[in-house]
Amino acid sequence: MTFDQSPVQQSPGPVQPVWTPPEAPSRAGTLALAVTGITLAALALLLVFVYLASFLGTSGLLVSLLLALIPLTAVLLAVRWIDRWDPEPRPALWFAFLWGAGVSVVTALIFDLGVQLTIRGSGGALVANDLVTAVVQAPIVEEAAKGFGVLLIFWAIRRHFDGPVDGIVYAATIAAGFAFSENIQYFGTAMAEGGPGVLGLTFLLRGVFSPFAHVMFTVCTGLALGIAARRTGAFGAIGYFLVGLVPAVLLHALWNGAFLVFVGDSALLLYYAFVQVPLFIGAIVVVSMMRRQEMRVTRERLDEYAAAGWFTPEEVAMLATPAGRRQARAWAAAQPPGRRAAMRGFITDATRLAFARERMLNAGAGAGPAQRADEARLLATLIANRAVVLG
Repeated sequence: MTFDQSPVQQSPGPVQPVWTPPEAPSRAGTLALAVTGITLAALALLLVFVYLASFLGTSGLLVSLLLALIPLTAVLLAVRWIDRWDPEPRPALWFAFLWGAGVSVVTALIFDLGVQLTIRGSGGALVANDLVTAVVQAPIVEEAAKGFGVLLIFWAIRRHFDGPVDGIVYAATIAAGFAFSENIQYFGTAMAEGGPGVLGLTFLLRGVFSPFAHVMFTVCTGLALGIAARRTGAFGAIGYFLVGLVPAVLLHALWNGAFLVFVGDSALLLYYAFVQVPLFIGAIVVVSMMRRQEMRVTRERLDEYAAAGWFTPEEVAMLATPAGRRQARAWAAAQPPGRRAAMRGFITDATRLAFARERMLNAGAGAGPAQRADEARLLATLIANRAVVLG
């Protein structure tokens, strides 16, 4: 069975050996890139900890870090739920978190230091303004730094960046890292300047009322880049990045401005109830819609491969529905480790195959040898895993 834009390889013909085009990084090159990125981002996070310890002290840093782990855990559990259908590579998620907690924070601190030095060097011509800092400087600098991390991931592992949900996952992970480091600073400062009472109020506002605030902002950029993954290439993604950055900055500015204007006022609760809560509910609805779309795309693309003879209808039902996957994993749990791992790989690679097929269809005549090689590699892996699962 063939399609106008890109034919599905026919079964049971042999799958050609994987061909890696010269411009594509090798597996060793990809590993080296991941190790380098994670190392540099981890060093940035270490610098952040050193900076925080310099004015919070070791004990203050430790207490604040433990408190910051509570909202971080809630956010990462939510990200894990979003990422269940087509899990992203763990090294990429580690890089995302470290980029948010380290590189993005260092970027914001350096920019803020530059602004302060400029003001001091102006001889009184320039004056610091808290409103401008909170509503203009912080949203632009922080969202640009966080969003650029998503763009880097898009460029580095384009083959694993399949669509909007992937953009949401990476953006949310980066935002979770940034909020983690920022919370340590806020909690530590509150404890040092106001004692347990102020610390409790700060934790309530940041750890209970708004643990997903940064996630909501940066997800705008991630969602835009996720759409770019299905419509354009590496260079075209820059435009989508800039488009997504606009609502991210505006939402961040709205949040910071409201806290600055309404701090200590009961109007803050009204603002939270009638503005932020609806925005948060809207974000949940959008994410749920994107997850359902992932399932729909998986089913449609695998149906095409089934029509060409690569899967049975029963296998498609197992691979493309939550209930089918649960049953498959439950069966695999009672099998030897090799068959259990093969079933996990069969499910994961089938999902990636569906999205690889989606990219090929979206590219149309622009689908090149690298995309077809990716399809061949996934089909070969699926055949091998099926053989192990069947024993």
